[in-house]
Amino acid sequence: MATVDLDAIVRTLYAYAWPFLRITGLLLVAPVFGANVVPRRVKMVLAVTLTLVIAPMVPPAPAMEPFSALALLTALQQVLIGVAIGFAVQVVFDALLLAGQAIAMTMGLGFATLVDPSRGIATPVVGQFFIILGLLMFLAVDGHLLLLHVLADSFRWMPPGPAGIDSVSLATLVAWGGKIFEAGIVIALPAVVGLLVINVALGVVSRAAPQLNLFAVGFPLGMLFGFLMLVLSLPALQGSFERLLLQALDVAAKAAGAP
Repeated sequence: MATVDLDAIVRTLYAYAWPFLRITGLLLVAPVFGANVVPRRVKMVLAVTLTLVIAPMVPPAPAMEPFSALALLTALQQVLIGVAIGFAVQVVFDALLLAGQAIAMTMGLGFATLVDPSRGIATPVVGQFFIILGLLMFLAVDGHLLLLHVLADSFRWMPPGPAGIDSVSLATLVAWGGKIFEAGIVIALPAVVGLLVINVALGVVSRAAPQLNLFAVGFPLGMLFGFLMLVLSLPALQGSFERLLLQALDVAAKAAGAP
């Protein structure tokens, strides 16, 4: 009579469960993969496929009782590691969105909003334009493959187990979150400064010629120069995006335990 080795079944289950949880955490928040427009079934199929590819290379986790407090803690740690890796890269796109919002408000297009399909919230059209450019550049430089490479290496740096992200890695990740404002302002600075000069010039003209209807002239003129400054600042956007992406991948690797 054949016997069932329950221990072997549990070990096999854990060997695929821990990578699956970490991969699922990444797919929840990572750019492109975590977009709302991506169907849940597609995300599930992608998570299962990545698990089948990565799990055989993952070091075995320490033995623990199923459904115990230790197993629950390990599961939460795996999800947290995946979310941390995806969040580090998502910060880059949040910085682009902030830059687009700053430019839109300065040139008078803050009222023109669209629903961002990847987030499900209303964003200015300039911010949406920056997000689309960022996604295209992200795919063009194989950012999605680099992100998956960091994910695969995270199992080597931080094998599955109850010991997950430490306080130093969390502090690094939190500090990186502040990069949204710094990088967003740096990206938007050329266009914002140019529009500020235009607004100052219009203020001087309105004082010199009070009979001039500033609202009739200033609004279309500010919008025209805003588009001009936007076009002139686009060539520098690629370099800024690539530098931010490399920094984000480095932060993601450190959050995942990279030496």
